[in-house]
Amino acid sequence: MTQVETGPSNFIRNIIDDDLKTGKHQSIHTRFPPEPNGYLHIGHAKSICLNFGLAVDYPNALCNLRFDDTNPLKEDADYVAAIQEDVSWLGFKWAGDIHYSSDYFEQLYAYAVELIENEKAYVCELNAEQTREYRGTLTSPGKDSPFRNRPIAESLDLFARMRAGEFEEGSMMLRAKIDMASPNMKMRDPVIYRIRFAHHHQTGDKWCIYPMYDFTHCISDAIEGITHSLCTLEFEDHRPLYDWVLANISIKCKPRQIEFSRLNLQYTLTSKRKLNALVVDKIVDGWDDPRMPTISGMRRRGYPAAAIRDFCQRIGITKQENTVELASLEACVREDLEANAPRAMAVIDPVKVIITNYDEHKTEQLTAPMHPKDESMGTRTLPFSGQIYIDRADFRESANKKYKRLVLGKEVRLRNAYVIKADEVIKDTEGNITEIHCSYDPETLGKNPSDGRKVKGVIHWVDATNNKPAEFRIYDRLFLTENPGAAENVEEVLNPESLIVRHGFVELGLADAVVNDAHQFEREGYFCADNDSNTEHLVFNRTVALRDSWAG
Repeated sequence: MTQVETGPSNFIRNIIDDDLKTGKHQSIHTRFPPEPNGYLHIGHAKSICLNFGLAVDYPNALCNLRFDDTNPLKEDADYVAAIQEDVSWLGFKWAGDIHYSSDYFEQLYAYAVELIENEKAYVCELNAEQTREYRGTLTSPGKDSPFRNRPIAESLDLFARMRAGEFEEGSMMLRAKIDMASPNMKMRDPVIYRIRFAHHHQTGDKWCIYPMYDFTHCISDAIEGITHSLCTLEFEDHRPLYDWVLANISIKCKPRQIEFSRLNLQYTLTSKRKLNALVVDKIVDGWDDPRMPTISGMRRRGYPAAAIRDFCQRIGITKQENTVELASLEACVREDLEANAPRAMAVIDPVKVIITNYDEHKTEQLTAPMHPKDESMGTRTLPFSGQIYIDRADFRESANKKYKRLVLGKEVRLRNAYVIKADEVIKDTEGNITEIHCSYDPETLGKNPSDGRKVKGVIHWVDATNNKPAEFRIYDRLFLTENPGAAENVEEVLNPESLIVRHGFVELGLADAVVNDAHQFEREGYFCADNDSNTEHLVFNRTVALRDSWAG
C-alpha cells in the first residue's frame, strides 16, 4: 500500500508509511478531538488539516470528529455546532457519525471498575490542598495517600456510591495507582474520576461523576479503532499515562500517540482561555469578531478556506517549536484572493468631483473586466456621469513628481474611464475641500490622449448619482506586540487601530453583495460583505490590504 502524494512528507507520514509497509496496519484511522469549550482557532486549523488531510491522502483511511466532552462546567452545545461548521467550511468530512467521549461513559466507568479490581485504582478522600501537598514537586517525590491501600471492595463500594450521588463535590475522587515517586508528575497517581454535579449537554443529569481527560482520551481512541493519535507537544509528558491506561485495561486496540509542534503565530493569541477573556471582557465583539484568530472570525473577515489550508501545508509538521510570521498567513490569503476575487471599485473616504464640461443630463454605461487576468469572469457595467467620488487621499493641491494621482492643474486617468484635469477646488469656511472641479477629455476613454501627452497616474472612482452607500470596517492585527501571550495585561498591548470604520460608496453592482463573497476593491484592498450587511445597509470588512503594510 502506497501513500497518495497529495500532501508534503513529514515525520508523521514517514511513521505511517512504515506502519503500512510492515503490515502493522492495513489502513490508518485518525481523529480530530476538540473539547467543546470555545471556538476553534488557527492553531486548531493546523491539526484539522493534518488529521483530515491524512484521511484524504491514504487509501481507505478515515478521520473521526470526536468531542472530548468530559467537563460540563465549561462546555456548551453551541460550541459543538460551531466546531462542526468550522471543520466543514475548511473543506473536510468526518467518517460516519460525530462521536462524543460521553458516548463511552458506561464503558469508561466499567474500565475504571476493572482498574480497581486489579488494584490499579483506588478511591481517595484527600482534599485539593492535601492532594497538592502529597504530590511532591519537580525536584522531590510525592508520598502515598493514606487511602492508597484501602481494600478493593471498599473502593468499589465507594466508587459506586460516588456514581449514585451520595457524596459532595471534592470529597472523593478515583485515582490510578501508579508511582508517587515518578519523575513524570502525570504518573503520580493521577485523578481519573471526580464528582461534579453539573448538567451535561449530551447526557443531561444522568451522571454526577466525570472521567478526566487523560483517562478518557486514550480509551476513546481505542474504542474507535484509532491507529495514530496525533496531538501537540504539550501532551508529550501525557503519553506515558496514555500508554499505561491502555496497557492495564482489557482493550485490544492500542493506538500510538505522536506529538508535533503547535502553531505559534506572531501578534496572535492561541489560548482558548485568553480568547474567552477577550470575549467576556468585551474587548472584541464575540468569538467571530474579524480580529479574532478563530476560524469563524477569519471566515467572517473573508479569509478563504483554501488559503488557510495552503498556509497549514506551507508551515509543515515538525517537532520543533517556532513562531510563524503573521505575514506568511496574510500572503496565502492575498495569493488566493488575487487569483479568485473579482474586481470592483469603492471610495472609502470620498470627496466629490464635478466634471464641468460633461453634459449634466448625460449618463454612460462603461464596461470593465471582472478580473484583469481571467476573462472567464466576464465584465461589469460602470455608470458614469458628470459627478463622481474619488478618494480624498488621491488629490493634492500641490505635489512632487513622485505623486502619481490628481493634482491641481494636472491630469490623471480614471480607472476604466477618462482622463480628467483638476481645475479648481471648493472649500468650506474651515478650509476643507468639499468639491474638486475638473474637466475631462472625451477622446481618452480606454486610451491615452491622441496629442502625445502621457498620463501616468490612475485612480479609482464611483459615480456620485448611481452608487450604493456602504460602511467599511478596516481591520488590522489586534495586538501591537509579536507575543501578546507574554503580556501581563493584554489590554496594554492592544492595537488602538485594529478597527477603523469609514463610510463611503461602492459600485452599483454591489447592491446585492453576498455575505463572505470576496472582492478586490481596486487600490484599496480585499473586502467581503459582513454578516451585518443587507441591501439597506451594506457593510464590508477589509480582509487584508493589497500588500503587507507592516513590512520593514
